[in-house]
Amino acid sequence: MFPSIISFHVKDLRLPPSPNIAGLLPELAARQPDKPAVKWLRGQAGELAGELSFAALEGRCRQLAGTLAGAGITRGMRVLVLVRPGLDFVPLTFAIFRLGAVAVFLDPGMGLRRLARAAAQAAPEAMIGEPMAHLFRLLMPGAFRGLRIIVTLGRPWGWGGTAIAPLRHTPAPGAFAAVPAVPTAAMAPDEPAAILFTSGSTGPAKGVVYTHGIFTTQVRLLRQVYGIGDTDTDLPCFPLFGLFSTAMGATVVVPDIVFSHPAKVDPRRVINAINRHGVTFSFGSPALWRRVGEACRDSGSRLPGLRQVFMAGAPVSPAIHALLLEHALPPGATTHTPYGATESLPVATFTGAEVLGETAARTRAGAGMCVGRPVPEATVRIIRLIDAPIPAWDDTLCLPQGEIGEIVVRGPMVTPAYFNQPEPTRAAKIPDRDGALWHRIGDAGYLDAAGRLWFCGRKNHRVRTPQGTRFSIPCEGIFNQHPAVARTALIGRPGPDGLFQPALAVEPLAGQWPRTAAARHRFAAALGELGRQSPLTRDITTFFFVRAFPVDVRHNVKIGRETLAAWAAAHPRQAVITAP
Repeated sequence: MFPSIISFHVKDLRLPPSPNIAGLLPELAARQPDKPAVKWLRGQAGELAGELSFAALEGRCRQLAGTLAGAGITRGMRVLVLVRPGLDFVPLTFAIFRLGAVAVFLDPGMGLRRLARAAAQAAPEAMIGEPMAHLFRLLMPGAFRGLRIIVTLGRPWGWGGTAIAPLRHTPAPGAFAAVPAVPTAAMAPDEPAAILFTSGSTGPAKGVVYTHGIFTTQVRLLRQVYGIGDTDTDLPCFPLFGLFSTAMGATVVVPDIVFSHPAKVDPRRVINAINRHGVTFSFGSPALWRRVGEACRDSGSRLPGLRQVFMAGAPVSPAIHALLLEHALPPGATTHTPYGATESLPVATFTGAEVLGETAARTRAGAGMCVGRPVPEATVRIIRLIDAPIPAWDDTLCLPQGEIGEIVVRGPMVTPAYFNQPEPTRAAKIPDRDGALWHRIGDAGYLDAAGRLWFCGRKNHRVRTPQGTRFSIPCEGIFNQHPAVARTALIGRPGPDGLFQPALAVEPLAGQWPRTAAARHRFAAALGELGRQSPLTRDITTFFFVRAFPVDVRHNVKIGRETLAAWAAAHPRQAVITAP
């Protein structure tokens, strides 16, 4: 069912013995039966629509596991889950884990065509979805050829299969007391638990195989690094992260927001949810937290109980850290920028206070973005920039301190393979001599004298110029200092001998768009003056002004540099060229 590379590589990760990740749920229910496990909110005010205690969560999980087993779902079966966050998402997921089946998660925000392509790649044997998800299935039959079992959360619209009545309100006390226990499948650490898809921001989305051992490793590291536990309450603005919180015994508060559009979120829905339900930590896109921070600043409201904010998905500017720490969070609260990838998470971590106090000035000077020190159990190295697969690890691949190369990581958080994609797996993984794997993150960066990791942009976003290779994040950091700039993007224009001429796409701040040709030339001249102050950017003399950058569908913050480069090539007259 799974390619042989999975069992071979995961086996050699030498993970410690680990139970099925779903085995944590009965333990939590026994230890804290009455504590809220999941709260589902409705409306801008964050009113409680329904709630499950840990005892009720475990009971609902038993009930759903029995129903799914009765529908024919068995150990090892790939089960596509297309269910919106609510009272049923967490117990459904843990029910799948309990049976030893493999949950497949897709991001609805990726769009229907990408969704269909990802579904076809995952080749699910069963699907659990709401009626609209099944309508999508019927409209895209080619993506679901191997589907044998249909489960509808809600009322089927004539397609048969098994139906599950969704929970819409808090169940009565003891509602699940008589539900018989469903044995938790005994899983080895190297057995697959889930397939999670990458965002697809730098190519087609790929299904990443997560094992039960990797999930338990991540839960352990999150507890150890961030001190999260059963006294905490989480507001996950990226739904899958709520599963980790449940496994750590924290309460999960599901806000009433459109998760696929964090850059457009109504910040009041987040602020009210946090303050009304005692939220102590939250994960979300930098685009979302910028909106929340601006709303707090403009209204004078605060988030007095929020102790930790986690932001990831793209580089987080020092301005967002400052905005939250100065205008939203209480004294002593912390902002974090955990670094990693779907294929390896977490890798490193850094706090906003460290960014502002130690590295922000260097970022503005073109040093890149510091993402902190590696977490325990993660070994990070920088290797030469090689675009081809690397068949075996060799220490001679490593670069010295301070030199920019590709970031690679080894450790128990490294996933073994992409599902059904041997070529991308070979390109992303490097087998070591002892059988363990190094994951090639695909990011360029370096390690400094203090052992901190610096991010310099995606490897495939580097621009090879006659004057040398330019990396996106260092160059953009210099131009982003301009007070009228929202963000910039380094792009390359084809030149002679296979090299490129560097250029810069510029997204001005709201209200700062240069309306005339003269205004564009003045704006570009000021940017050119900034660029001439650094050897990294003095040869960047061509500027393209863009009203809104294309961004990724998941976090709404990763810049689509390939799209910008193609647009610039198609619109050469939009270029504003300054004197070198």
